[in-house]
Amino acid sequence: MMIRNGHGNPAPEQALSRRSVRVWCDGCYDMVHYGHSNQLRQARAMGDYLIVGVHTDEEISRHKGPPVFTQEERYKMVRAIKWVDEIVPGAPYVTTLETLDKYNCDFCVHGNDITLTVDGKDTYEEVKNAGRYRECQRTQGVSTTDLVGRMLLMTKAHHSVANNEATQDFRRHQDNFGKDARGRSPWTGVSQFLQTSQKIMQFASGKEPQPGDCIIYVAGAFDLFHIGHIDFLEKVHSLSEKPYIIVGLHFDQEVNHYKRKNYPIMNIHERTLSVLACRYVSEVVIGAPYSVTSDLLDHFKVSYRVQAK
Repeated sequence: MMIRNGHGNPAPEQALSRRSVRVWCDGCYDMVHYGHSNQLRQARAMGDYLIVGVHTDEEISRHKGPPVFTQEERYKMVRAIKWVDEIVPGAPYVTTLETLDKYNCDFCVHGNDITLTVDGKDTYEEVKNAGRYRECQRTQGVSTTDLVGRMLLMTKAHHSVANNEATQDFRRHQDNFGKDARGRSPWTGVSQFLQTSQKIMQFASGKEPQPGDCIIYVAGAFDLFHIGHIDFLEKVHSLSEKPYIIVGLHFDQEVNHYKRKNYPIMNIHERTLSVLACRYVSEVVIGAPYSVTSDLLDHFKVSYRVQAK
């Protein structure tokens, strides 16, 4: 299955016909996942230009505890999300009118979950009171807590294949979660992700290869899409002036066959959204074969096949 990707920017004539609406988002963006990307996608759709403030390690440690990734890694991860136009390193933990005015932003956007300071105060109280706050829907079924839980508990319940012994415990609880947005995981208490064609289309803008494009094929698990993946795809992107990068994603059972244990941590549907959110990626092949054949390369008219060392 192929999913074409794109950036979804407005046409130039649309941008020039009215005053540009500038939107502000901020956060820790630690262990960036498709839930973060979906928040930024929704925020970008509310305006024309999205600025994302990312907190420092020091600020996060003070209010929440130490982050997993360094601030430089988190800055780079957010920059790579295709709906982000600009980032502000070292953004303050509490969002103020001064910050919005400094970056000429009309309003800020946050998910429908409250964020508190170490003192228990709403970090968006000031902008809410001023009417410069908008809310977007939190992505059901994913959180950093849930991902960490999957790694620590060594469960395979999140895999898309249910016909094996590893999912027996999962089956006992399947009536409790995974059927709608109210379902909860018995291990982490977090709602389980439900893939829909609508969600895929929201992430994939359908960019077609153009004459002169250099079509490059890469494949792998791309599990827990992280800074190493970003570095790799950025290097692949730099191989040509007009790159069109196709990412082949292996099915869960294929990944588990060569990585063992409880890998992949994210199932094929989650990994699809994670990769589609990356600005360097043009198209995703869901369920790509492990062995890359000449027929596959000919089918996609691939100029180069790139593999990480």
